Amino acid sequence: MKALPTSIVLAFAVAALPAAAQQSRPVLEPRTADAIVDHCLDYARQAGYQVAVAVFDHGGNLASFSNSHSPASGALAQWKGHSAAVYRVSTRQAADWNLPQAPMIATAEGGLPLFVGDVAVGGVGVSGAPSAFDAQCGTHAAEAAGLSVTPRT
Repeated sequence: MKALPTSIVLAFAVAALPAAAQQSRPVLEPRTADAIVDHCLDYARQAGYQVAVAVFDHGGNLASFSNSHSPASGALAQWKGHSAAVYRVSTRQAADWNLPQAPMIATAEGGLPLFVGDVAVGGVGVSGAPSAFDAQCGTHAAEAAGLSVTPRT
């Protein structure tokens, strides 16, 4: 019978220990990911293009996607967006690394990392228009949603 009171005392002692402090970090909200897709599709439509747009969170998970172009464009947008989210640099910059065998690395322009301040929160990939426009569309959409494609302090 003495074990029960001892275990109760130990339980209270452990519960009374201070928990380690946890820092919160900015994350990509689902509504922000959807807004990026919508802004990019509208921007492209106004310029006369149909594109595919893929937005990923900081862990490389697909957060939002739309394809108004073709299956190939959809696959390329996802490849670019995933690469930008995971490597946290634009796919244009990744091409300069000359590491074509790196896992899941995209080297075609149109993938951009997403930042809140200096914290990477994901990536966006755009495909279906000329590559320079894909990158411009992603940048415009990220900024319209309140994010940046380069770290800001």
